[in-house]
Amino acid sequence: MTTTQDTTFDATTSMPLTAERIQALRDTFDADPTARIAQNAVTRTDVNEIALDRSIVTGTDFSFSTKLDDWKVTNQKRSGRCWLFAALNLFRVGAMKKMNVADFEFSQNYMFFWDKFERANYFLSQILDTADRPIDDRTVAFLLDSPIDDGGQWNMFMNLVRKHGVVPQACMPETESSSNSGRMNSALRHKLREGAMQLRTLQDSGADMDQLEAARDATLQTIWRILCVHLGTPPTSFDWQWNDKDKEFHRDGEMTPLQFAERYIDVPMNDYVCIVHDPRESSPYGRTFTVDRLGNVVGGRPVVYLNVEMDVLKSITQSVLEGGEPVWFGCDVGPHMERKGGLWDRELFRYDDVYGAPFVLDKAQRLEYHQSLMTHAMLFTGVDVVEGQPRRWRVENSWGGDSSGRKGYYTMNDNWFDEYMFEIAARKGELPAELQAAFEQEPIVLPAWDPMGSLACPR
Repeated sequence: MTTTQDTTFDATTSMPLTAERIQALRDTFDADPTARIAQNAVTRTDVNEIALDRSIVTGTDFSFSTKLDDWKVTNQKRSGRCWLFAALNLFRVGAMKKMNVADFEFSQNYMFFWDKFERANYFLSQILDTADRPIDDRTVAFLLDSPIDDGGQWNMFMNLVRKHGVVPQACMPETESSSNSGRMNSALRHKLREGAMQLRTLQDSGADMDQLEAARDATLQTIWRILCVHLGTPPTSFDWQWNDKDKEFHRDGEMTPLQFAERYIDVPMNDYVCIVHDPRESSPYGRTFTVDRLGNVVGGRPVVYLNVEMDVLKSITQSVLEGGEPVWFGCDVGPHMERKGGLWDRELFRYDDVYGAPFVLDKAQRLEYHQSLMTHAMLFTGVDVVEGQPRRWRVENSWGGDSSGRKGYYTMNDNWFDEYMFEIAARKGELPAELQAAFEQEPIVLPAWDPMGSLACPR
């Protein structure tokens, strides 16, 4: 009689860390002189100072064949508003030219307010849409984990501008909570989860739509009050006048935010599309994608990406910059970044030498295994091109200019672009004809928790 061996893996008993195994690890570490040297260094100094490849720092030039910026950087401070800052920084370039001023900022706080309020309504709508699902359904759990956050996407920004316009920063300046959003977000999340509980309970009890709408409106009234307390009340109109850099006086008179947007946003907003590089096998090139339940304005346009190969993403970015326009982009900002010096390079830190182990995940694998995702949005304002090929990129960040980069500007070596760049917004006309046609397709729907939606989610 033949018996079949049970090969079922039991994680609780199959791989225990025995005393013998732990002792072997101690002995191996103690016998390695390079490990001891690394220990001595890193226990006293930041590992990045030890792992830094100084030849890359000294070998990187910070000049560019195309450089657009001649303005000061902005500062999002202790908030996750990078996507708003980067988009408004793109739009302020034309506004400064039109007003003939050396410096100008649109109100980031104004956009922040409307994103929070619109997103609260969007969340409650999603809760109602999924109210027939169990509380531990993965989509419901995802919604409740992240009812509201500071992050967002280009298309979400466009939805806000189309509906609410923009205002100068002077008309709704920064507040403590716009620059440091943690406590406000905590209160908002609490009230939105309360609202979700009330809506699901009413749904379970057979409440009609009027009762559900009344409960949602009550929650939104509380959200409005919290936002006004923390951020101020957004203006419905304002009086706009200024002195330009030639000391000439100008007056537009009373304007609404939508009128101000129409006058001072001089780029064709509706022409912009989002292009991404997602190398996963599950994400074919030349196809459009959206992320389930990713949005901020009920009835607004969805977030749609077109996936392209890396050389296409670079070519379009380079072309737009050389044409004189900055480029909004999203990336995984943290890896191989030297913040004080303002530099990114794929090999900037030699962690494999410090730890005695290579780091082998490629870009697709980092996405699949949750090691990489979009975490920050910024603005390209320059590129250095040699024989038609980019070798480094100039970046306007929104972390202020006192202790971040070179007065807030960073240099991205081209090898870093390959590994950690994911998305740009560009005019549809910049794409080849066959890729423009790809936007006529019905987009593939990725799950709500897919990393391509991460820029709008907590990190």
